[in-house]
Amino acid sequence: MCRFCQLYPMKNQKLLSTTILLIIVLVIIPVVAIFYDKPLTEIQTHILMNLVKGMVVVSLVCFVLGEITKNYSQTDKLWSIMPFFYVLYAAYASNWQPRLILMLVVATIWSIRLTYNFNRRGGYSWKFWTGEEDYRWTVLRQEPFLQGSKIKFSLFNLFFICLYQQALILAFTLPTIVAMESDKAIGAADIILALIMVSFVLIETFADQQQWDFQTEKHRRKNAGEPLNAEQTKGFISSGLWSKVRHPNYASEQSIWMVFYLFSVVATGRWINWSMAGCVLLVILFRSSADFSENISAGKYPDYKDYQKQVPKFIPKFW
Repeated sequence: MCRFCQLYPMKNQKLLSTTILLIIVLVIIPVVAIFYDKPLTEIQTHILMNLVKGMVVVSLVCFVLGEITKNYSQTDKLWSIMPFFYVLYAAYASNWQPRLILMLVVATIWSIRLTYNFNRRGGYSWKFWTGEEDYRWTVLRQEPFLQGSKIKFSLFNLFFICLYQQALILAFTLPTIVAMESDKAIGAADIILALIMVSFVLIETFADQQQWDFQTEKHRRKNAGEPLNAEQTKGFISSGLWSKVRHPNYASEQSIWMVFYLFSVVATGRWINWSMAGCVLLVILFRSSADFSENISAGKYPDYKDYQKQVPKFIPKFW
């Protein structure tokens, strides 16, 4: 039996646990919002409805383009772009409250950095519907529950790749709506949060650059017929930030939007509010995405399982 096939029992267990977590979040957060959190004002509701309408339109456009071109990375192209527009609209609708402007600034820094990284990997083209497709969608099409059925994958494309992920992109920007309900002046806590968020953007930048340098040099040596070093022979990066955690870029991405949520906490004084759903769902998505990527890596690289045993997934060991 192939190495990838041997991973299926473990993968199914992780899928089950992720599904359970997702159901818990989707049940608990609305309950908390209804019985604990402060109701939305009329203007907040109006802004939220406009954002949701825009998100649905974008989702349907991504679905149609994906089905026509068979490139299912249409949402991937917008992952780093749509948050900027959602936060921009919220800042505008708040009549440019200072805290919303600060949130827009840090979201813009994140957006520029991630868009640049996606572009250099071939994700964009002057024909915006083309560009490199994420390799995971190709692998996913071979999964037993999707293989051999165009209708099943089209439904998966509509409800998960497009609607769910676009809704998630909107969700983790929604602390802006909660933050705008307060006219509390910007203080030291807001500045500290902004600096922490930018710090995580820098960590993510270093991680992506290390991955880029590693893969570029590995393929250069292969194409030139030059010998590979020990790390390149293993096939995957395990040095630098990648020696501390297996997914430093994913860990930073999750941390960025957790910190973004804290702006709403500083503004309102409430540690728990309904906009928490965005960052929580993002953590669940990255857990699932990391597991899926690691299943692929463990099937391709014999040494990857040892790497998994030695290096933590998201949180580095400080002991």
